[in-house]
Amino acid sequence: MNNLKINISGKEIQANRPEPIISDLDVVPFNKRMDINYAVESLLEGYYVLVMDFYSVGLEILNELKNFLNKKYSNKTFKSQREFRSKFHNLSNKILLEVNNNKLAVKKAPEIGWIEILYPGLDNFLLPFPQIQGLNSSWQWYKKGLFVPVLNKKIHPWFGTYFPTRFEHLELFDNWLKNYKGKKKSAFDIGIGSGILSFQMLNNGFEKIYATDINPNAIIGLDYEIKNNNSYQNINLFYGNLFADCNIKTDLIIFNPPWIPASHNTAGIDKAIYYDENLFKDFFTQAKQHLNPKGKIVIIFSNLAEITNVTEKHPIKTELSEGGRFKKELFIQKNVGKASKKTKRNQNWRKPEMVELWVLAQIKL
Repeated sequence: MNNLKINISGKEIQANRPEPIISDLDVVPFNKRMDINYAVESLLEGYYVLVMDFYSVGLEILNELKNFLNKKYSNKTFKSQREFRSKFHNLSNKILLEVNNNKLAVKKAPEIGWIEILYPGLDNFLLPFPQIQGLNSSWQWYKKGLFVPVLNKKIHPWFGTYFPTRFEHLELFDNWLKNYKGKKKSAFDIGIGSGILSFQMLNNGFEKIYATDINPNAIIGLDYEIKNNNSYQNINLFYGNLFADCNIKTDLIIFNPPWIPASHNTAGIDKAIYYDENLFKDFFTQAKQHLNPKGKIVIIFSNLAEITNVTEKHPIKTELSEGGRFKKELFIQKNVGKASKKTKRNQNWRKPEMVELWVLAQIKL
């Protein structure tokens, strides 16, 4: 788990981490005795704010900033919420904490194991408060694990790796797997993430999984899991985009892509949520080269972008109508459950959301 650099399929990869700030910045020191509005005003004026005394002070500044922006972006449409999150992200990342000897240099701060793992040899630096929150949240998930019903056990997602909080799409895939009558010698899992789809396939008798991901943290985390769990030994990891330049063909290709088109440049874990305009075109072009003649492609998707009016184009439907490479063999949908009661976002737009499973076969020329 302490390896920030590993060699996978002949490539050396290094884990992504929140960028440490080691250069001098013009900061506004802030402590518990000061007026919270002063901190928010400083952020709005473009200054960095350094929390000096208690961890909770950072939380108070974040809360006041959120209240201010909520008034400005009072419209609860999907688009307005997206604008709010963008502005909040930019300003909140100007709230800083100091790290000293693998510990947060404020009182009553959480213990975060990732700091020691991700910043070896770096004794003193600054990190944005939201990045600290992300590290802390990830560490808690890693330690306690996430129970996945279709696996009937917990997974322990490594830092910076996407993992699901809803499971309808996994249930849809699991039901399909139980009825799958094709060959199970090998399969591709494109964008393995936290590994759940690969684990499902192994549980259903697949002999070999070729798993790729463009996120180095996903590969590093699963490399550790594979080396320490005999039941995962038949997963071969490849680091890179889509098929990662593999010269392998299989009878089954599994793809659970991002479900929302990107409106900004994506990096890190965002690539598991938002897709760029070339993703599906590149995937279908490469899939044809890596699929055996009678093989199948299974894509797990959602109508989320359509029902929120982010786009009118459905990338799979576009390929089927315009690509001339694949035909639909099966299409299944499943309703998505209600949002968690803990969420504070207005998510009434999720009511008509459906997860989708598409099975495609090649068109014979």
